[in-house]
Amino acid sequence: MQQTGSSTRSGKVAPPSGELASIVNQCYQCGKCSAGCPVAPEMDLLPHQMVRLAVMGDVDRIVQSKSIWLCLTCHTCGARCPNGIDVPALLDPIRHQILRGNIETREPQVPAFHNAFMKTVRRFGRVHELSLIGAYKMKTKTFFDDMKLGWEMFRRGKIHIMPHSSKRKAEVRELFNKSSMK
Repeated sequence: MQQTGSSTRSGKVAPPSGELASIVNQCYQCGKCSAGCPVAPEMDLLPHQMVRLAVMGDVDRIVQSKSIWLCLTCHTCGARCPNGIDVPALLDPIRHQILRGNIETREPQVPAFHNAFMKTVRRFGRVHELSLIGAYKMKTKTFFDDMKLGWEMFRRGKIHIMPHSSKRKAEVRELFNKSSMK
């Protein structure tokens, strides 16, 4: 019996459907996913709570949580789950809908960082920290917030002025082209 709700309150982000909905509907809230999650102490919604919200169709609460961006996609949850429910498989489509639709979140700096990070990886085949910082600061307009830390990282050789491109940059770009990430 399918329990997944029909829509979010705002209707901007669709709840899971199809095969994903039938998988998350198998969750009986044992909490093993949350018990094993390495970032659970930092989350405002635990993995089992996000699964329950998805089952109930309340995706808006997931969208407005910081947990959706904290998930490391390490798949520990899926390995611990007796039903094989993998929380990243639930969260990834929601994240993509947020990013594609420019949907406002409670913590807008996190999607801004995510976008800046992915753009540098697409461009160089790996992350270039200075480009990442520049794009993030332009988007969030927090130009001087971390200046002392940035200088210290540069001084210690952690930030390089010139990017080092990956030898497999073409393969990385092909992955981006095959995905829906633009």
